[in-house]
Amino acid sequence: MKAVINNGYGGFEVMEIRDVPTPQPGPNQVLVRVHAAALNYADTMQRRGEYQVPEGQTPVMGVEIAGEVAAWGAEVTGVFEGQKVYGLVEGGGYAEYCLIEQELVMTIPDGWSFEKAAAVPEAFYASNETVFHLGNLQKGQSLLVHAGGSGVGSAAIQMALFAGAQVFCTVGSVAKSEKVSALGAHVVINYRAEDFSEVVLRRTNGEGVDVIEDFIGGQYFKKNISCLKTGGTLLLVGLLDGYTSEIEIDTVILRRLQIKGTAIRNRSLPEKRKVRERFETRWLQPLIDGRLNPIINSVYPIERVADAHRELEGGNHFGKIVLTID
Repeated sequence: MKAVINNGYGGFEVMEIRDVPTPQPGPNQVLVRVHAAALNYADTMQRRGEYQVPEGQTPVMGVEIAGEVAAWGAEVTGVFEGQKVYGLVEGGGYAEYCLIEQELVMTIPDGWSFEKAAAVPEAFYASNETVFHLGNLQKGQSLLVHAGGSGVGSAAIQMALFAGAQVFCTVGSVAKSEKVSALGAHVVINYRAEDFSEVVLRRTNGEGVDVIEDFIGGQYFKKNISCLKTGGTLLLVGLLDGYTSEIEIDTVILRRLQIKGTAIRNRSLPEKRKVRERFETRWLQPLIDGRLNPIINSVYPIERVADAHRELEGGNHFGKIVLTID
């Protein structure tokens, strides 16, 4: 089969399409003929050598796929050849065929394209696990979403609005400001022009917000703490601005703040199954009904994977970038 293989670590040039052996499903695995795979920032970090693939997982990039069932292991039940499926995988998505654990397989709803299905898992799983499962965001509360133009950010904005929360978000351009405003965000902050913590405190009369979804880390950490409401929760999902920061710990204690971090890829299979179940229970039907939608910025054939990575790292996209494999 054809797959994108990294020839060492580095820039876009290290990615090559090669012929490699088609993976064989284990007893509880399904082999999927991949038609679409969505990009994530972890892919670019992996390409550069900044992300350590968990032991035992394939080095081929790509963790969200959509396609058709091609084969399955001896203990798999309830699937059939040609069934249209999607889900979160342990890497391997940038290829003609990919393995997925049976417990993580979801059937593509009628009317969905492969591209749409591939754009759902990471964005909506991550948003639900952070904003709602860990952050316990409730109707009438407030949420600050950083990187509002990202796949996860645009999903979190929609989900929070659907749940009846007030949504603040940060973006880095006027164009993105207009797009998140169109999604319904109440307060949009261009972080290149304004200090987001000052805006949040001003718009909340000094109280701050209940929950913050942060993909940035680094110097954002201290500012996030400053604009959290007493008893609020900071959710750490990414580290685009770095791995270290300093705060006054007594602030956390005296204001009863909660700081929670999370990742999905390094979890055990039973934990990932629960992530999938929580998503399906609360959010699958609104997605099927069209009340929520993954935002797709652009679609590239796998032969242009370098261009897709270049656009992702350029930061001007809004929503997900998807590869198609034919």
